[in-house]
Amino acid sequence: MSNHFKISLPDGSVREMAPGSTPADVAADIGPGLAKAALAARVNGELRDLTRPFEGDAELALVTSRDEEEALELARHDYAHVLAEAVQALWPGTQITFGPATDDGFYYDVKAPDSRAPFSMDDLPAIEEKMREIIRANKPLTREVWSRQQLIDKWQADGETFKAEWANELPEGEELTVYKSGEDWLDMCRGPHLPSTGKLDPDAFKLMRVAGAYWRGDQKNAQLTRIYGTGWLTKKQLNAHLTRLEEAAKRDHRKLGREMDLFHLQEEAHGSVFWHPKGYRIWRELESYMRRKMDGAGYREIKTPQVMDARQWEQSGHWGKYRENMFVIPDEVPNTEEDGPVISGEADWMALKPMNCPAHVLVFKQGITSYRDLPIRLGEMGCCHRNEPHGALHGLMRVRQFTQDDAHIFCTESQVVEEVQAFIALADEVYRDFGFTYDIKLALRPEQRFGSDADWDKAEQELRDALSANGLEWEELPGEGAFYAPKLEWHLTDAIGRTWQVGTIQSDRVLPERLDASYIGEDGGRHRPVMLHRAIFGSYERFIGILIEHFAGRLPAWLAPVQAVVATIVSDADPYGEEVMAKLKAAGIRCESDYRNEKINYKVREHSLAKVPYLLVLGMREAEEGKVALRILGEKDQQVLSLDEAVALIAGAASPPDLT
Repeated sequence: MSNHFKISLPDGSVREMAPGSTPADVAADIGPGLAKAALAARVNGELRDLTRPFEGDAELALVTSRDEEEALELARHDYAHVLAEAVQALWPGTQITFGPATDDGFYYDVKAPDSRAPFSMDDLPAIEEKMREIIRANKPLTREVWSRQQLIDKWQADGETFKAEWANELPEGEELTVYKSGEDWLDMCRGPHLPSTGKLDPDAFKLMRVAGAYWRGDQKNAQLTRIYGTGWLTKKQLNAHLTRLEEAAKRDHRKLGREMDLFHLQEEAHGSVFWHPKGYRIWRELESYMRRKMDGAGYREIKTPQVMDARQWEQSGHWGKYRENMFVIPDEVPNTEEDGPVISGEADWMALKPMNCPAHVLVFKQGITSYRDLPIRLGEMGCCHRNEPHGALHGLMRVRQFTQDDAHIFCTESQVVEEVQAFIALADEVYRDFGFTYDIKLALRPEQRFGSDADWDKAEQELRDALSANGLEWEELPGEGAFYAPKLEWHLTDAIGRTWQVGTIQSDRVLPERLDASYIGEDGGRHRPVMLHRAIFGSYERFIGILIEHFAGRLPAWLAPVQAVVATIVSDADPYGEEVMAKLKAAGIRCESDYRNEKINYKVREHSLAKVPYLLVLGMREAEEGKVALRILGEKDQQVLSLDEAVALIAGAASPPDLT
């Protein structure tokens, strides 16, 4: 058995397998249960097909459905291939392009035959049924290595012009793989795949929608149809996902924003928000809350210009990284001869700021700073502009004009860990005030970056040390840091289990160097400060969108634009309504009255849809007894309380959490 391969398993055991053996053979050798459950294999750390032969001694870990993340990735990749096969089976002459897995499913870009219109939602039921037929056929998925020319010839012969174009651009001599579904269909793919289509659950996927797409994402190229689907390991998982989507649709901040009259967006200002009085009230309450938090943590608020010279952005490094996403304007517009001599040459460029960092360095550099002055914490409710593509804009979640609860801490190297610790504690207070749980991730150095490896080593370790000192766990994300600094990211979990990346703190030694920031040290010499970039909300726009969806519009009473409505049953109670309104306003409660000649049930429904936390219903009995019938949003029964009791109850709930 000296020519056998030694296959090491996770439990420390070693099996000797003959050349030509596969991970599937090892699974069968261990037992029939594992042979049936195995979906793929990790060979020396590389995810591979279960039926791909070993090439020598190897470490093997078999992948089953228990390895949910990897199993889902494989299944979704296979669903995409089955989708493409189904479309071509139903409509011969369809051209296929690419079809990756996504976070919750898959898609495939296809071009309908010239003899028919582009695919539409009406075609999805037939495609789904054909996909189930292919899955139930349990067709083996087999990997083959082809030459580049073989692929080009194949695609050209089949009329697959997109695939032929792609294959023609691949490097000569590169190992190219195709995957066959049975003997009658194949696609060019790196893999890996499940052993057969039958490993998919025919009831665990659903085609969701179609959309237009362009070959290679370029509007100058042919238009394609992108067919989206969601795919899971079991029908139970699919149903749970569809329920989440249904709940998310109910919580959509754009829908609720209209219903609650909070804001709107329109074409005349793509990516910028028109805040209505009620929506801006939410903003103001959040801003006041954050100011109190920052004041209490020793930050000093500043305000910096919206437009800055391009040379500042060139010096900071942002011009090279973000130029295409910046709004730029000429510094001087050439004048006419009537106005005087014509300005020659190209104008200098100015830019609307996409971030606040360089401006804060300029504030720090005014005057002479001593080590005794550090740390200096400069905060700004800073409005920024980024030229995001139209297709990327999404309600409040992705905009072109946004305001950050931004701040930069300038400190000595010995102060970094302590300052990061303090920020971690502050962020925890804020997120808990809103009822969020979170995970923290540490984004490490990207391949393209500024700064020395020694500085990156130091900055990354400082962030780890701060997390450890606060007794926290974290996940590390290699390559995900900013081009100038590693960062901690706060990923919030909302009421329906979605995660949102919001807060961040970055430990930066690059910008102080590039922008020549310094302080006078104890030795009398000039030293570079460390610059900590930090935000908790991230942007007010996006955070408000998250809050609307997290609370399904039922914001905590302290944030609600209207905290209470006084509604009368009969007009004779209106004078008492004015007395109630006066008491509520005196207690600092944001309130409105509803004395319309409408039935009380109509009023209750209307204000419930508007997500008003408290409704005070008044009839003649309440007026005579000095009481109110209090309805709390989301509760079935009403309470009859004295006016003073009702005002005290609402005032207590309407007080911000940091003031209670």
